[in-house]
Amino acid sequence: MSATTHQGTTPYYFVPAPSQFPALTALGMFFVILGASQWINGHGWGMWSFVLGLLIWLSVLYRWFSAAIDEGRRGLYSQRVDVSFRWSMSWFIFSEVMFFAAFFGALFYARVIALPMLGDLDNQLLWPDFRAAWPTVLPGSTVSPAGTVEPFVTMAPWPLPTINTALLLTSGVTLTIAHHRLIANARGQTVFWMVLTVLLGITFLCVQGYEYIHAYRDLNLRLDSGVFGSTFFMLTGFHGFHVFVGMLMLAFITARIVRGDFTPESHFGFEGAAWYWHFVDVVWLGLYIFVYWM
Repeated sequence: MSATTHQGTTPYYFVPAPSQFPALTALGMFFVILGASQWINGHGWGMWSFVLGLLIWLSVLYRWFSAAIDEGRRGLYSQRVDVSFRWSMSWFIFSEVMFFAAFFGALFYARVIALPMLGDLDNQLLWPDFRAAWPTVLPGSTVSPAGTVEPFVTMAPWPLPTINTALLLTSGVTLTIAHHRLIANARGQTVFWMVLTVLLGITFLCVQGYEYIHAYRDLNLRLDSGVFGSTFFMLTGFHGFHVFVGMLMLAFITARIVRGDFTPESHFGFEGAAWYWHFVDVVWLGLYIFVYWM
């Protein structure tokens, strides 16, 4: 708490006391990066450095968020702080938009620019049997003249991706209902709809896990299945990670609702998690169209 703030009063703009959390976060990330770089280069101790850094990082996150929640419950956050939180979450989601824009850009470049260029007349002397086909597997022709890519089958939009689309869209509806119930100060109903949203997120992850097993076991579609396999798993895998993070956020928000941390007038923690979840839903619609259908 700021040295100029008395407990029980709301300051003009709350400024916390000097904190060890940023330095500890940097320390944890140092061990994560050091360990990961050494682990993938065959040094066994890299794994332990990675785990140590991850534990430090997660511990700091838990303590840092707990401190912020405690400050909010003590009434230290004014309307000005609330506005800064909203701007911060908005910029964070914008950075995530740019994150996925880069991956969608890679997919666009591979399909629309690189693949046709490799199949044009200038390259026919180098690869006379190559066919510029997307997906990078085509019956009766060769899309891997050097034999580096094993034959595979693409993932069809039905049934698993369509089921997951229905799950995510439904979760967006249940989350919106929970928001309206929170505004109406119906805490029990809010908890019900939040639990249902979290369960839908968990079900999505389970279906995607089964989809990956099906891809590897039955379709021979793997991460090394040419540019199609790499872009497929890159986009769907990172999206699945974001679903996992969003599901954890909603689960913690649900616990806070049960504890009574939010009121109809003050519940940005809920709104921030809801913004993130709706963003994840929109990204999935893009994946469903451009990865599974087109």
